Amino acid sequence: MTPITHMDLTGFTEREAGVWTDDHGLVLSIHFFDLVPDLPATLAEPQRLQHGLAGLATRAGGGLIEAVIGEVDTMPAVRQLIKVPRPNGQGQVFLGSWTVPRATCSTVVKVQAAEGQPTGMREAMVMAQMGPDRYFAPHPYGADTTGGLPYHMGDHEHWDPQFPQHPLTRVRATLARLTPGLGLHDGFKALPPFGTGPVQYGGQA
Repeated sequence: MTPITHMDLTGFTEREAGVWTDDHGLVLSIHFFDLVPDLPATLAEPQRLQHGLAGLATRAGGGLIEAVIGEVDTMPAVRQLIKVPRPNGQGQVFLGSWTVPRATCSTVVKVQAAEGQPTGMREAMVMAQMGPDRYFAPHPYGADTTGGLPYHMGDHEHWDPQFPQHPLTRVRATLARLTPGLGLHDGFKALPPFGTGPVQYGGQA
């Protein structure tokens, strides 16, 4: 069951229910969680939400690149870009997602891709252009956000055109392409917003 009724799957091949891949190593998946969303703040508190999400990412050993409040099919949502160490190997995995929270449930669209060999080329080239003093910076969502993978300028969208094949560039671009075509079930959209009373979603996609 998922409240996502349609999305643009151009270039993707379904591998199992709710999971698709493309020829460049991207993995697209959709999820429904029949639980009160575990977001650290409501979408009406963007600074608290961003700070809390940054802390969650670092405590999990990763790093939050950005968290932005937006909309999916007119519904309030939060878009995240996160990096985590690649399991059992060198490099990183980049994850982009939209989370659409309602009072007692949420749906998530996630795109992810892992670095291939060699790793770290984007980071090294950006640091060479900027210099190490400008490359590393305090996390914009709170200087107390430490640990995990460090925040740095190499992950900024500004550098994507210079590295069109990088997994972060691909994840960011694919999530942006998918967003306008995402549709949600009317029953899900009618639920009370995140932070209000318990009503269960009963629609079928």
